[in-house]
Amino acid sequence: MADNNIYTSPLVERNASKEMAGLFGPARKFGTWRRIWLELARAEKKLGLDIKQTQIDQMAQHLDDIDYDKARKYESKFRHDVMAHVYTFGDAAPKAAPIIHLGATSCDIGDNADLIIMRDGLRIVAGKLACLIDRLGKFAKRYRGLPTLGFTHYQPAQLTTVGKRATLWCYDFVQDLAEIERRIETLPMRGIQGTTGTQASFLALFNGNEKKVRKLNELVTRAFDFAESCAVTGQTYPRKIDTIIVQSLALIGQSAHKMCTDIRLLANLKELEEPFEKSQIGSSAMAYKRNPMRCERACSLSRLVMTLAASPAMTASVQWLERTLDDSANRRVVIPEAFLATDGILEILINIAENLVVYPHTIAAHIAAELPFMASENILMAGVQAGGNRQDLHERIRVHSQAAAEQVKRFGKPNDLSARLKADPAFAKVNLTRVMNAKQYIGRADRQVDEFIAERVAPIRRKYRKQLNQKVQLKV
Repeated sequence: MADNNIYTSPLVERNASKEMAGLFGPARKFGTWRRIWLELARAEKKLGLDIKQTQIDQMAQHLDDIDYDKARKYESKFRHDVMAHVYTFGDAAPKAAPIIHLGATSCDIGDNADLIIMRDGLRIVAGKLACLIDRLGKFAKRYRGLPTLGFTHYQPAQLTTVGKRATLWCYDFVQDLAEIERRIETLPMRGIQGTTGTQASFLALFNGNEKKVRKLNELVTRAFDFAESCAVTGQTYPRKIDTIIVQSLALIGQSAHKMCTDIRLLANLKELEEPFEKSQIGSSAMAYKRNPMRCERACSLSRLVMTLAASPAMTASVQWLERTLDDSANRRVVIPEAFLATDGILEILINIAENLVVYPHTIAAHIAAELPFMASENILMAGVQAGGNRQDLHERIRVHSQAAAEQVKRFGKPNDLSARLKADPAFAKVNLTRVMNAKQYIGRADRQVDEFIAERVAPIRRKYRKQLNQKVQLKV
């Protein structure tokens, strides 16, 4: 049962999925430590050290039955988490106790485990990014041809479509997925490098046989499906790797903040809304409110991830010589929180993208209020083609436009430019209904949506087809 007197992380309680939260939990962390010890022992045995198969077997039988109370007592005694778990593992597998951690330093275990866990975290993120891209692609296709006002400087601009705007959001996430995939593919294991990265302890174990030392590193690296280990290390893997990974997550935060800010702006215009549940309350005071709380939460978490990205950079910059320990407490917080927050962001965005609400009539009304001004040049050209004098028609449009704008700005009335032009005999031969058709002003937006889905979204759907069926259920 929860202890309501003790703080717990909102990232776990309110945002991140069980899958991601479990990835950074004690069971996964210390279970991975034991698996590294096991593979290290297997490799050492294979290379000729006096390690018995019974010792290997006993280690393999106790990878996950971890006595956490005992480990805490050992750590309280030793003030060293790795040694606490060496002893705890040794108690569970007493035959193997003499050879557990043989030749290793703490970072041979902890650092490699961190990289294994972060790689798994990146894979979760990649799958959810693909799911989000799929949902945004479906939304874009559905509304590929629905004209809407474009906005530059948050002022009405040339028309686009609702679907084309969604591809702008989607493309950001397509680029983010490419970055995450690159990190997964190129992430190295620290490898088995010893206390200061010189492999001196292993060289001693193998009586100076450098070939065996190099092979040991290769065997453990391959056992965890890494293509390579770090080219060189001090005691730790280069902390720059943490910076690169968290910065990659921060890119997702940037994309999420942009998308959700757009939706919040459009919600204010009543053109587009995030899902709003039947019994959901928008405000404790203003009962009519439909606040964009999902988008606001995603923006809030996005800012967290973007700010977290600065911390690994500072940590990497102050790792004196072969290492200092001022990275440890920082990394225990920053790395899990960056992954947990990013996971929460993606859970929210998938939920939003699956259930976005569009209000075509409101969108059409906003177009009607602005299109007559935007279409004035087309009206002018149509009038000239119908036999009118270009300069005369230009002046008439100018006068009518100024008068219509005054009605809108000064008196809050609808834009009546179309009515004024229809009443002017100089435009009697112009088919204003045809000229004012909004679909004439969207350019290639609808075809751009089709091309984007075919060229960018479809390959991702094929690659991640198994992940596209995942469902999200927001915790609160």
